[in-house]
Amino acid sequence: MPLQQPVGEKQLRYFHGGVPGLRPGDLVTPHPPRVLDGCPVCAARAQGLTATLDGKPIDPPTGRPDRVYITTDRDYARFYASRYWYGDLYTVEPVGEPEPSTEDPFPSWCTPEARVISVYDRAVQLNPGQRNRLIRRWAQADRKAGR
Repeated sequence: MPLQQPVGEKQLRYFHGGVPGLRPGDLVTPHPPRVLDGCPVCAARAQGLTATLDGKPIDPPTGRPDRVYITTDRDYARFYASRYWYGDLYTVEPVGEPEPSTEDPFPSWCTPEARVISVYDRAVQLNPGQRNRLIRRWAQADRKAGR
């Protein structure tokens, strides 16, 4: 069920970035973490642990592995699409009751599944400028949230 919007307000558009090759009407469902051979961050995430780099935590495991994450922030979803090997960026609608996510400072929700409405971008790769802008936004949002 889509999130209800007050009458007269603009309908929110939700994005999901991840597994490539989905088509409109397909369902995005929860899946176990991807583990690439030789990737210590992947191995830690698969075990429910947070890897560290230079003593700082990086890429903690998903807080809700039984849910799909959706966001209204296209760049945030684009980042997750880019983490997949040529992952895709989709517009989606939640299936089931969404819950607010508090894992990151960007607006996001967890839902049992999401239905692909359209393919926004295929084979997403961030260029250095896009990556740097997102890192700056993420750091600013983390500071604002007191993280």
